[in-house]
Amino acid sequence: MENILTVITAYRQARGWTEYQLAERSGLPQSTISSWYRKNMVPTIPSLEKICEAFGITLSQLFAQEGEPVTLTPSQKKLLDGWTRLDSEQQAVIFQLIDKFS
Repeated sequence: MENILTVITAYRQARGWTEYQLAERSGLPQSTISSWYRKNMVPTIPSLEKICEAFGITLSQLFAQEGEPVTLTPSQKKLLDGWTRLDSEQQAVIFQLIDKFS
Protein backbone atom coordinates (compact mmCIF):
# COMPACT_ATOMS: atom_id res chain seq x y z
CA MET A 1 0.00 0.00 0.00
CA GLU A 2 1.14 3.49 -0.82
CA ASN A 3 1.97 5.90 2.00
CA ILE A 4 -1.35 7.48 3.00
CA LEU A 5 0.22 10.95 3.26
CA THR A 6 1.40 10.61 -0.34
CA VAL A 7 -2.14 9.69 -1.38
CA ILE A 8 -3.64 12.64 0.52
CA THR A 9 -1.06 14.96 -1.04
CA ALA A 10 -1.93 13.68 -4.52
CA TYR A 11 -5.66 14.27 -3.98
CA ARG A 12 -4.95 17.71 -2.51
CA GLN A 13 -2.64 18.76 -5.34
CA ALA A 14 -5.04 17.43 -7.98
CA ARG A 15 -7.55 19.95 -6.63
CA GLY A 16 -4.96 22.72 -6.37
CA TRP A 17 -5.47 22.96 -2.60
CA THR A 18 -2.93 23.99 -0.01
CA GLU A 19 -2.73 22.22 3.33
CA TYR A 20 -4.59 25.20 4.77
CA GLN A 21 -7.42 24.81 2.25
CA LEU A 22 -7.67 21.11 3.05
CA ALA A 23 -7.88 22.00 6.73
CA GLU A 24 -10.69 24.50 6.06
CA ARG A 25 -12.67 22.04 3.94
CA SER A 26 -12.18 19.10 6.30
CA GLY A 27 -12.72 20.96 9.56
CA LEU A 28 -9.38 19.74 10.89
CA PRO A 29 -6.83 22.13 12.39
CA GLN A 30 -4.11 23.02 9.92
CA SER A 31 -1.55 22.30 12.63
CA THR A 32 -2.82 18.70 12.79
CA ILE A 33 -2.37 18.20 9.07
CA SER A 34 1.09 19.80 9.15
CA SER A 35 2.17 17.59 12.03
CA TRP A 36 1.27 14.46 10.04
CA TYR A 37 3.87 15.45 7.46
CA ARG A 38 6.50 16.78 9.88
CA LYS A 39 6.34 13.69 12.08
CA ASN A 40 5.42 11.22 9.30
CA MET A 41 2.34 10.21 11.30
CA VAL A 42 -0.61 8.16 10.11
CA PRO A 43 -3.89 10.10 10.53
CA THR A 44 -6.61 8.54 12.66
CA ILE A 45 -9.65 6.97 11.01
CA PRO A 46 -11.93 9.85 12.13
CA SER A 47 -9.45 12.32 10.61
CA LEU A 48 -9.28 10.29 7.40
CA GLU A 49 -13.08 10.30 7.23
CA LYS A 50 -13.05 14.11 7.43
CA ILE A 51 -10.37 14.27 4.73
CA CYS A 52 -12.43 11.96 2.52
CA GLU A 53 -15.53 14.06 3.05
CA ALA A 54 -13.59 17.16 1.99
CA PHE A 55 -12.39 15.37 -1.16
CA GLY A 56 -15.85 13.94 -1.83
CA ILE A 57 -14.59 10.37 -1.79
CA THR A 58 -15.02 7.28 0.37
CA LEU A 59 -12.39 5.67 2.59
CA SER A 60 -12.41 2.79 0.12
CA GLN A 61 -11.46 5.16 -2.66
CA LEU A 62 -8.70 6.71 -0.58
CA PHE A 63 -7.11 3.31 0.07
CA ALA A 64 -7.87 1.74 -3.32
CA GLN A 65 -4.99 0.48 -5.38
CA GLU A 66 -5.03 0.72 -9.16
CA GLY A 67 -7.46 -1.78 -10.61
CA GLU A 68 -9.32 -2.44 -7.36
CA PRO A 69 -13.10 -2.06 -7.29
CA VAL A 70 -14.24 1.11 -5.57
CA THR A 71 -17.50 1.97 -3.85
CA LEU A 72 -19.02 5.30 -4.87
CA THR A 73 -20.53 7.85 -2.54
CA PRO A 74 -24.25 8.62 -2.99
CA SER A 75 -23.43 11.96 -4.64
CA GLN A 76 -21.00 10.26 -7.04
CA LYS A 77 -23.66 7.71 -7.94
CA LYS A 78 -26.12 10.52 -8.59
CA LEU A 79 -23.61 12.29 -10.85
CA LEU A 80 -22.91 9.13 -12.81
CA ASP A 81 -26.61 8.37 -13.17
CA GLY A 82 -27.18 11.87 -14.53
CA TRP A 83 -24.12 11.59 -16.78
CA THR A 84 -25.45 8.47 -18.48
CA ARG A 85 -28.59 10.33 -19.50
CA LEU A 86 -26.61 13.04 -21.32
CA ASP A 87 -25.77 12.87 -25.01
CA SER A 88 -22.17 13.44 -26.17
CA GLU A 89 -22.77 17.15 -26.85
CA GLN A 90 -24.15 17.70 -23.35
CA GLN A 91 -21.22 15.79 -21.86
CA ALA A 92 -18.82 18.05 -23.77
CA VAL A 93 -20.52 21.10 -22.25
CA ILE A 94 -20.13 19.60 -18.76
CA PHE A 95 -16.42 18.99 -19.41
CA GLN A 96 -16.02 22.62 -20.49
CA LEU A 97 -17.71 23.75 -17.29
CA ILE A 98 -15.49 21.51 -15.17
CA ASP A 99 -12.40 22.84 -16.93
CA LYS A 100 -13.42 26.39 -16.02
CA PHE A 101 -13.52 25.41 -12.33
CA SER A 102 -10.17 23.61 -12.43
